[in-house]
Amino acid sequence: MQQPDNRNQRYEQLFVGIDSGLIKIPKFQREFVWSKEQTAALLDSLVKGFPIGTFIYWETKDELRYEKEVGNFELPSAPKGNLVSYVLDGQQRITSLYAVRKGAIFKKDDGQQVDYKDISIDLSLDPDEDDQIVFASRVKSNTSMISVFDLLNVDSIVQLVDTYKRNEITNLEKYKKRLENYTFSTIVIGNEYSIDIATDIFTRINTGGTDLSLFEIMVAKTYDEQKNFDLSQKYDDLIRGSGKNLEDVGFDTIPPSTVLQCVAICLSTEIRKKDILRLDKSKFIRNWERVKRGIFGAVDFLRSNLRVPVSNLLPYNALLVPLTYFFVKQKEKPSQKQARFLIQYFWWASLSHRFSSASETSLAADRKRMDNILNEKKPSYRGEEVDVNERMLMEYEFRTGDAFCKAILCLYAYFQPKSFDTGGDVRIDNSSLQRINSRNYHHFFPRSYLKKKGYEDWYANSILNITIVDEYLNKKQIGTKAPSVYMQNFVRENNRLPHTMKTHLIYDLDDFGVWTNDYDKFLEHRAKRVLQELNKRLKP
Repeated sequence: MQQPDNRNQRYEQLFVGIDSGLIKIPKFQREFVWSKEQTAALLDSLVKGFPIGTFIYWETKDELRYEKEVGNFELPSAPKGNLVSYVLDGQQRITSLYAVRKGAIFKKDDGQQVDYKDISIDLSLDPDEDDQIVFASRVKSNTSMISVFDLLNVDSIVQLVDTYKRNEITNLEKYKKRLENYTFSTIVIGNEYSIDIATDIFTRINTGGTDLSLFEIMVAKTYDEQKNFDLSQKYDDLIRGSGKNLEDVGFDTIPPSTVLQCVAICLSTEIRKKDILRLDKSKFIRNWERVKRGIFGAVDFLRSNLRVPVSNLLPYNALLVPLTYFFVKQKEKPSQKQARFLIQYFWWASLSHRFSSASETSLAADRKRMDNILNEKKPSYRGEEVDVNERMLMEYEFRTGDAFCKAILCLYAYFQPKSFDTGGDVRIDNSSLQRINSRNYHHFFPRSYLKKKGYEDWYANSILNITIVDEYLNKKQIGTKAPSVYMQNFVRENNRLPHTMKTHLIYDLDDFGVWTNDYDKFLEHRAKRVLQELNKRLKP
């Protein structure tokens, strides 16, 4: 492998490089966050001849998504076909130096403006002493101060003769030369390094070992200004854009990594990180809208056929990937046979801990199952059958992040649970399903009540003891009361209570031990109902 190239660069060369579009800051860098005080300290080091660290560039003809402005200054586009130096290390320093040279103005979130023309040098101080001579703002009463912006942009020191004293003029010339002739240490990584290696280098030197996400790398790699393709913006539009979006249908928590996998499964036989990084840029851009339609097709199927109302109930986000592949390949509405097989696949994958590890390998295998379903052939699950029984259900402890628990919650949601008091639909949204203590999760036998009866907490927290109810109902009308007590109120208020309870897979209240507060009986009967419904779906 070739070694990085050590080069030196002066301030003026740095400025010209940025102004000509040959030096760019890739968009996966963090935002410019340095204060004026930090920039003043940097310039102070330059004037004193102190080292300020090395800049690292990746020189490539690849077009990456880059920063388009520094403060109020718009940066030029990268020249087509030229080698462009993307900054991997030194963004804050380079942006600071450029901002001072241009006299940039930054607008903060609170509306305040930060003017880099204010950063000034005190000409009355000796630059070779330890005292700081560059400051974040100019003291108006001090006539010996000059803006660094003015100093760098004046054509000749002669123009300042009438403004400053003789000894200050001498310092002005000295400071201008020191700034313009300061030699920056620069390391250039050549075009022979791939984008994943370049971003790995960026990760190691910038983020303390925290990897750049695959999505951040692909945003940079697939950016195309001419085709108006910005993956970051496309993802935002998919989630909450002005047209059809996932937020409007309750699937706005689908992460960027899953969307990338949806693209990859349609364009490649493998879905590993290295395979996604190898995806052809033009092919990626060309197929984006097609994959996007497939994602909406998958979501529509989940909502209509499986009645999964929101994305936070999905046992795995990865479930969306093979379904997207199916709806990208399928040109029309699924046949009844295809729909049955898709439903079976969803429940098999959800209950078998399918994507708990090595999800990329599993997705590649499941693509073949989708090919079978596309041809109306039943996919094989031989050797990978799901084994669920009543005892397992009774003893399975409820956890909001657990895929198996989410699958059971999807089953509960399928029957469109009604409110105990009014019989109206229970509103299910993503924000209410993230925490175990969410008011929408109701333990039918309250845990505090069961604790008094001597039940261990893990058993009281069985997934079969969970119902999805209205927040107000859970908080105000149920609390810690015994089921026989709080259910009496709903008998009086809701004349369709038997039907309401069936939407929670709770049938005859006598048989289920509700009126006798028999928790074990309740779990046994609900286990039978839940298992019956699961088997219908696993064995169509």
